[in-house]
Amino acid sequence: MNTNMIKKFPEGIQDFANTFVMMQEKRHNADYDPFGIFTKSSVERYIIAVEGAIRKFKLEPVEDRRAFCACVLFRKHIWN
Repeated sequence: MNTNMIKKFPEGIQDFANTFVMMQEKRHNADYDPFGIFTKSSVERYIIAVEGAIRKFKLEPVEDRRAFCACVLFRKHIWN
């Protein structure tokens, strides 16, 4: 996702987007890195971080949330 575009959104949406990308990377490592190690405590921290990001996202104005979703869905047509 275009980081310049993300910076135009409120902090809660930026946090959500950054957390989403971070969790995608963790998921990729869990699926494909045979040497990856995930402890219960680290996974619990990830869950707490995701829940917090979702909470902050939901607190942002609905217009900003909709705009963010539209940007994510149509980014190849609008932002490239």
